[in-house]
Amino acid sequence: MNIVILSRDPKLYSTKRLFEAGEKRGHHMRVIDHLKCNLVIEKKNPKVFYGGEELTDVQAVIPRIGASVTFYGTAVVRQFEMRNVFTVVESQAIVRSRDKLRSFQILSRAGLGLPKTVFTNYSKDVEKILKEAGGIPVVIKLLEGTQGLGVVLADNKKAAVSVIEAFNGLKARVIVQEFIREARGADIRAFVIDGHVVGAMKRQAKEGEFRSNLHRGGRAEVIELTREEEIAAVKAAKALGLGVAGVDMLQSDRGPLILEVNSSPGLEGIERATQKDIAGQIIKYIEKNV
Repeated sequence: MNIVILSRDPKLYSTKRLFEAGEKRGHHMRVIDHLKCNLVIEKKNPKVFYGGEELTDVQAVIPRIGASVTFYGTAVVRQFEMRNVFTVVESQAIVRSRDKLRSFQILSRAGLGLPKTVFTNYSKDVEKILKEAGGIPVVIKLLEGTQGLGVVLADNKKAAVSVIEAFNGLKARVIVQEFIREARGADIRAFVIDGHVVGAMKRQAKEGEFRSNLHRGGRAEVIELTREEEIAAVKAAKALGLGVAGVDMLQSDRGPLILEVNSSPGLEGIERATQKDIAGQIIKYIEKNV
């Protein structure tokens, strides 16, 4: 079948692996920069053009949409959906997962464990916010941050007040979360495909850092999830409507706490930690549904 990978850089590890895995299974793979697509919308005849060519014979799409281009990227995915093309991750699910506040509300409604989280409309009562979040220290996150960017650990009241007031002054929306001490700077990334955990790794922050993201210098090792952690990961992906997801969790004294559900999880860290062909399993997921 003809499978399109929506990616801005064909050299990225995840894009290359998906391309190789698809070709290995006999499919015709193509990488397309979604920002260079033109969309034509008319009655019952949605069209996608790329480089002056109309993309017509496409059976499946793999979105690799960066957070900074969510609006246009999801519009392209939606256009393919209007043509009844199968997409590994649906456009609306990407939108849900990218909105940290909305995703936390959905996960809360689904009964999943979460760090205590506070969101306000630029409130000046910072002391009240800190109290509601469980007290110092707290983690302050930009709603639009990714890969650990826009995430600050405030370990004293003065620092927390300064950071929150600075973000408020810039009209940058933030959430304030309790700091889970017992996690000791580590989190778990569970990779979910079609309602099953296909691999999991534990990411440990480097010394002097509390963010465990591999982009921030954290290290990863394979881990076997507990039954409770596996159920939480699958339930989180399902709640947000994601066929493929990277579910980030903290191990706490009260069970797994969901940090984030990623709709375009990177393959490099999970494949190297688990030594599993995750890209190939995504291609099999497409074959099952097309």
